[in-house]
Amino acid sequence: MTNLQQYLDRKKRLKAQEFTPRENCGVCGFSKRTCYCHKLKPFDPKITFAILIHKLEIERKIATGTMSHLILENSHLIPGFDYTLDETVNNLVNNPEHFCVVMYPGRDSLNLSSLTSEQKKLIVPKGKKLVIIVVDGTWCSARHTMRLSQNIKNLPRISFSFSKPSRFRIRKQPKIECCASVEAIHRTIELLGDSQGYDPTSRKHDNLLEVFDFVVETQIAMMEDNGTKAY
Repeated sequence: MTNLQQYLDRKKRLKAQEFTPRENCGVCGFSKRTCYCHKLKPFDPKITFAILIHKLEIERKIATGTMSHLILENSHLIPGFDYTLDETVNNLVNNPEHFCVVMYPGRDSLNLSSLTSEQKKLIVPKGKKLVIIVVDGTWCSARHTMRLSQNIKNLPRISFSFSKPSRFRIRKQPKIECCASVEAIHRTIELLGDSQGYDPTSRKHDNLLEVFDFVVETQIAMMEDNGTKAY
């Protein structure tokens, strides 16, 4: 066999062994094996959610802001970290038909869990559409976004009491009251949906947690198969 033929045969064998990148879903971004699109059941919560997803959060294995956006009809998913000049955010905030609030805990935040049904109805001025801005990211990046974004830092803030451990079992939360963005959105719909024309008894919003649980369980199973630990 000539040297040329040996070279061609070797080249052919090496090409056959080349790594083939996995094919990811064009919607959720997960691999075909872990894609969760078949679990999605989009619904209209009667509240407009604007999810400000930090650029670092997009790169994480489980970006629950993206997941929420795929389920919530009429929602916005806006990547970045300083939204001061962001056109989409400014259009939402400056629209006279909107009443915008930021989902963000703190001393000046209105705790929805402590309000009566009548008090919840009074949060949004008559004739206004409720827009909830969700700052999606780690607590550190969320503080960074709030500090930089001049157009949202002074908006009214809402929060809630969350005493159960987060279902996000593959990511350690800093405190028991901390939860993933998808859990926070679900809880907010549970508390405010009725006052905005959504029927919580339909349980359509439970799809947020159903998809979340599916993704978490899938990732845990893969970690166990690979002998790795949750982070």
